[in-house]
Amino acid sequence: MAVDIDGTLTPRDSAFLEAREGAAQALATYVRKGYTIVYLSARIPLLQQGLPDWLRRHEFPNGPLHVAQSAGDRTQVDRFKADVLRVYVRRGWRLAFAYGDSSTDFQAYAEAGFRPEQVYAIRRRSDPNCQPGAYILCLGGWTEHLPEIERMLAPACRAEGMGLGSMDG
Repeated sequence: MAVDIDGTLTPRDSAFLEAREGAAQALATYVRKGYTIVYLSARIPLLQQGLPDWLRRHEFPNGPLHVAQSAGDRTQVDRFKADVLRVYVRRGWRLAFAYGDSSTDFQAYAEAGFRPEQVYAIRRRSDPNCQPGAYILCLGGWTEHLPEIERMLAPACRAEGMGLGSMDG
């Protein structure tokens, strides 16, 4: 599962010290169900250093963290994120879900192979609408989405005969 950080796990890009209510719980639910969280960020280098500590401090689950390494990555955010995700696909990972708050996130997810029904938009705190892009649902926040995650999503490895139950969960 892919998730953008700024504006998605935070209320907006500039509120990078604050975590959105329910975000850590939602991602922890995905992890309990067998998914791996891949974190993506195009933050400037000065603010990248604190990301691992910020994720821990706000109790986000462990997962690979990818940050933009060059000015080119930060100016072509969609390409940077799509390239990272394509590496996972080449390694045999199956892309399940993605969350973002910006058009560049949605473009990256589409380029990496996500279908719109696998992508969720998170509306920035100060915006009346989600940014344009291909996604199934525009969410006002994580808390409203948590019951759906708990109810509808099965672990990636769930199958009959493995002691994990059926796909209809």
